[in-house]
Amino acid sequence: MANVSARQAIRGVTRGIRNYITGRLLVVSFEVTLSCNCNCRHCDLGGVKKDEEQLCPDEYTRLTRLLKPLAVQVSGGEPLLRKDIVDITRAIKQSDGLPYLILVTNGVLLNESNYFQLHEAGVNQFSVSLDFPDGRHDDFRRHRGLFKHLEETIPRLARFGHHDIILNSAITRANLRDILPLARKARDWNVSISYSAYSPLRTEDKNYCINTREELELLGQTIYELLELKKKTTHVTNPKGVLLDTLKFFEQGYMPNCQAGKRFLVVMPDGSLVPCSMHRNKYSSQKEIIENFFRSNRCGGCYVAIRSYSEQPLWRQLGNLRDYGKSLFAR
Repeated sequence: MANVSARQAIRGVTRGIRNYITGRLLVVSFEVTLSCNCNCRHCDLGGVKKDEEQLCPDEYTRLTRLLKPLAVQVSGGEPLLRKDIVDITRAIKQSDGLPYLILVTNGVLLNESNYFQLHEAGVNQFSVSLDFPDGRHDDFRRHRGLFKHLEETIPRLARFGHHDIILNSAITRANLRDILPLARKARDWNVSISYSAYSPLRTEDKNYCINTREELELLGQTIYELLELKKKTTHVTNPKGVLLDTLKFFEQGYMPNCQAGKRFLVVMPDGSLVPCSMHRNKYSSQKEIIENFFRSNRCGGCYVAIRSYSEQPLWRQLGNLRDYGKSLFAR
């Protein structure tokens, strides 16, 4: 976690325990638009979605109060394409004192002005995508000059000392050998980094999957080195259990017991509910998702960040909050 006071952390622990025990949602992802100014190689989105039906900020207040999650992720597409994104984040945050709000962005439009506006509106964490520690990032995201923009912008924003920027890297065959250099880049920029697992469910492109014996051995060694790095620095935010489960996902090729629709779900730009970003059949309520999707769901084809964090057992959730509290007061 980032940019949270001790009071907010305590509130988060309380709501987290309550939601976990009662089976309520832990995370809701508001995909506020499916339009995007990148055309990433590992994603099925890209380009402008014309005539897209979009909720107004007040509707996000209503949905947040209805769903009562521990955390909200504002994503897309690219959420900064929404002209009213500051109003949306403020509406979500002020709905019922939501403990934690994350904004996921590719960073193309991120600048000092909107960073401060969003920070003041209540964003606790800016999750900025970074797939490579150099100009190869431009090719992967199909956006020329993006890495240079991030290299100039992220360190400058980090100097304001809010500790709220976390780079997000999806582990693929293409960047397998760049996992540790990405961690070093985060350190150089004075921000943190989080890793998730690539899934071919979006694009059906298995060329980015890690599955050969040599690749899995290299990934295992790299995960071990990341765990050693975690002992020396706060820059790597993934809990130990999530990193080990990410390795297990690649080794097995799947992760069973998906909790999509129960522990987390996605709200589409028009307000309809879907179990996750990989399964976009629309439902009118969480109850309908549980009855018509969750109870028969056998999909194990992803282990993305929203799933990996929300599916941890309670004892591990509390351990993560304990570790976070230590890092919070050490800053």
